[in-house]
Amino acid sequence: MGKGGLDAEARQGFALIAPPFLYTLLVLAAPLLTLLFYSFFLYKAGYGDLVAGFTLENYRQIWADPIFRAIMERSLWVSGLVTLVTVALAFPIAYYLSFVVAPERKALWLFLITIPFWTSYLIRVFLWKVIMEQNGVINSALVGLGILDQPVTMLRTVGAIVMTLAHAYAPFAILPIFVALEKIDRSLLEAGRDLGESRLMTFWRVTLPLAMPGVIAAALIVFIPTVGDYVTPELIGGGRIPMVANFIQVQMLGLDNRPLGSAMSVSAMLAVAVVSLVFLLLNRRFLKVRA
Repeated sequence: MGKGGLDAEARQGFALIAPPFLYTLLVLAAPLLTLLFYSFFLYKAGYGDLVAGFTLENYRQIWADPIFRAIMERSLWVSGLVTLVTVALAFPIAYYLSFVVAPERKALWLFLITIPFWTSYLIRVFLWKVIMEQNGVINSALVGLGILDQPVTMLRTVGAIVMTLAHAYAPFAILPIFVALEKIDRSLLEAGRDLGESRLMTFWRVTLPLAMPGVIAAALIVFIPTVGDYVTPELIGGGRIPMVANFIQVQMLGLDNRPLGSAMSVSAMLAVAVVSLVFLLLNRRFLKVRA
C-alpha cells in the first residue's frame, strides 16, 4: 500500500475518533480544567469578586480547616464502608449467577439486575427515605410483629446512608464481578477438586484470586462516585451528616466562593486518586495475567 493510501486511512481514522474525542474533551476535560483554574483565583469576601492569578491560599485555607478535614475523612470512611458492604453483597449474587444459573437464563438475570436503572437515582433515594421514615415500611413491620414497641429513628444516620448507597450502586458491583467469574476456566476448579481440595479451599485458592480483578474493579467503581455523592447525604442524612460534596455545594452556591469550592473539589479528587492508587498497588498481584 502506498503512502497516499496510508494517509487516507489516517485521515479516515482521525475522522472517526474526532467526534467522541471532542465530546469527551468538552464534557470531561473542560469542567475539570475550569475547576483547576478557579482554585488558584482569589476571592474578595463581601464583594463576590474574583481576582485572576496564581495563589495557593485556597488550598492552605481548606487543609488548615479542621471542619474540612473531618468531612473529608468522613466521606472517605463512609465510601469505604459502602464499598465493603456493596462488594460483599454483590459477590454472592455474581457467583450464583455465574456458577448456578443455567447459561440460557443468565441473560434474563442480567436484565433483572439492570431494572433499578429504569428509574431515576433521585427517585430511588426518595423511596428509601419513605421506607425508613418513622411510619415507613420497616418500622411499621417491626412494630406490627412486636419486635419493637415504638418506631426507631433510621434516617439521619450513617447506616441509612450506607444502605441507600449500597442499593444504588449494587449493579455496578455485580456486573464486573460476574464478568471476572465468567472468564474463569472451569477446568481449573475441577483440577483443584481432583487434587483433593474441598469446595471451600478450591474457592479460596482458585476462584477468589482469579475473580479479584473484577472485585477490584467493582470496588473502585463504587468507591470513587460515592465519595462525591451529594443527594443521599442531603436527603437521607437530612443535612446532619454532610459529606464533601455537600460542603462544596455550600461554598459554590451558598457562599458563592467558587475559588474555595474549586480547591475543595480538586483536593477531594486528589484524595480519591491517592486512595485508589494505594488500593491498586496493594492488590496489584491479582491484576496480573495468570497463565
